[in-house]
Amino acid sequence: MAKVKEQTAVKPINTESKFHYTLHLMKQNQSCYWMMLPFFALFAVFTIIPVVMSLPLGLTSFNLVQFPRYIGLTNFYSLFVNDDVFLIAIKNTLIFAIFTGPFSYVLSFILAWLINEMNPVLKVVFTFIFYAPSMTPSAYVIWQLVFSGDSYGYLNSVLMDFGIINSAKQWLTDVRYMMTVVIIVQLWMSMGAGFLALRAGFQGIDTALYEAGAIEGIQNRFQELFTITIPAMGPSLLFAAVLAISGAFTVGTVGQQLCGLPSTDYAVHTIMNHANDYGSIRYEMGYASAICFVLFAVMIITNQVIRRVLSKYTD
Repeated sequence: MAKVKEQTAVKPINTESKFHYTLHLMKQNQSCYWMMLPFFALFAVFTIIPVVMSLPLGLTSFNLVQFPRYIGLTNFYSLFVNDDVFLIAIKNTLIFAIFTGPFSYVLSFILAWLINEMNPVLKVVFTFIFYAPSMTPSAYVIWQLVFSGDSYGYLNSVLMDFGIINSAKQWLTDVRYMMTVVIIVQLWMSMGAGFLALRAGFQGIDTALYEAGAIEGIQNRFQELFTITIPAMGPSLLFAAVLAISGAFTVGTVGQQLCGLPSTDYAVHTIMNHANDYGSIRYEMGYASAICFVLFAVMIITNQVIRRVLSKYTD
């Protein structure tokens, strides 16, 4: 009898029956799918289809007026061999990805953890305070006032009043300061959906786990964090990591708003800025599609690496 049970336990799942079971569940919840249809249709039209079309368009010369002309891998060859600005954009994008990606992810986690320890009223208040910058386009105006290059700029004014500097610094046009300024602003504005996902992850942990941990001998919050909280937040951690990767590699709006397009000596020019330059200004859509496909491929590879790192929390 033990052998029969063992054989039954390792019996492979019938793929056909699994398909029918999934189809049955979909029929039971068809009202939910109908409610999702408008969003999915818009997502498919404006996200999925453009991403899929980026590779075939990247193999063409297309100016939005004439019919696309197939040119093979010429655009990709030009990107890595003839386009010096693209190489600068790669370097800047990697710098932004290294600093803003992991730092914003860790910062979001720490802030979400600290907020979770507060009382309900303070949770709502501080969640709004940290999330609001990510949905406020006018924030760029505030930072332009802070880093204005004349003596009336807030930062220049304070530093000159304290005698730290003698003349106004050109924070947004001097290549010595531009990258640091944009990274600071990007970190400040990075508390978006990933931050909310981590907040929700903390809220969704079963309190019985903490009670069991206390019985097992967990003595402080840090032991609780690494032995209970993080393992219980696997899906939220992965979701926030994917958003952090996407935000880190598609950064460019902050630099464009603060420093212009192109920035001085392309000091904060990223791959997204390069794609916008060729796609929205020069209308060389084939070349812009090649740039976007390279960026998409890098993001997919990085995402797979992150999934492997976090797999022990999500399996």
